[in-house]
Amino acid sequence: MKKILCAIDYSENAITALKYANTMCKKLNASILVTHVFNYPTVLGGEFTVSYPELEKQTFKQEQLQLNAFCKEHLGTDFDKNKVTIEVIENNSVVKALVSKADEIKAFMIVVGMKGKSALKDLIMGSTTKKLINKAPCLVLAIPEDTYYSEITTIVYATDFELDEDIEVIKKLTEVARVFDAKIEVVHIVTKKDYAGEAQMELFKKELKKTVSYPKLGFEILFAEDVFERLRVYLGDVNADLVIMLEREKSGIFKNLFHKDLVKKMENYGKVPLISFNEANFGMLDFLKFN
Repeated sequence: MKKILCAIDYSENAITALKYANTMCKKLNASILVTHVFNYPTVLGGEFTVSYPELEKQTFKQEQLQLNAFCKEHLGTDFDKNKVTIEVIENNSVVKALVSKADEIKAFMIVVGMKGKSALKDLIMGSTTKKLINKAPCLVLAIPEDTYYSEITTIVYATDFELDEDIEVIKKLTEVARVFDAKIEVVHIVTKKDYAGEAQMELFKKELKKTVSYPKLGFEILFAEDVFERLRVYLGDVNADLVIMLEREKSGIFKNLFHKDLVKKMENYGKVPLISFNEANFGMLDFLKFN
């Protein structure tokens, strides 16, 4: 069974992240491991009178009870213990703990909130999300602050016409879109000076249709000087419920560096849930096979 790792920090944002993870679990016939990463110094605070092993045992028990109560409160009757398990992890690095756990359980997705309530070290989920995308062995679904769960009906994939990679990503994403009966809008935004944009889109569509058969697949090419701003407006225009981006790592190609910068801006913008993953972990898309 496919596995989703959902990181909880008990913020309002974490409630929405949990609901997205639970919906993904049901739609994709997966299971969820809900986890909370804590650090002893922030829990223990100072001097203690009981032995450390006993205190360690008590702390884990308290953390586990709190996480269990959180899941029961916010999932209610959806808290299916056959599909949802919980585990607390002691680590002073949220990123290291989540990457290690995702690798251990072979998760195909980590779900996190973009922001959290703690200002301690990298417990700020915004910072954690950026680091996770660089290091995670799977997809990272980042849920923005002040976002409530909504049914996924429109998925936007921003492409820069890397034919082989983008086509493979879209091919995998159609398997996700099918279970939601969602449409996929493939968008490419270029400056007005790039006259080759329309010709590239036609070539891209032709090559994509050779390998991908999905009826709810749309294409759009937009011209704008400010690519990020145009994308932001476009997401509102199409009522996007989810944005998918592949973070590029090829330092020798300017447009890939620009695309990488766009991913970072989208993380900071944070109005639409964002699924992102690093090009270095591209092979992990094998986890998206649902047949």
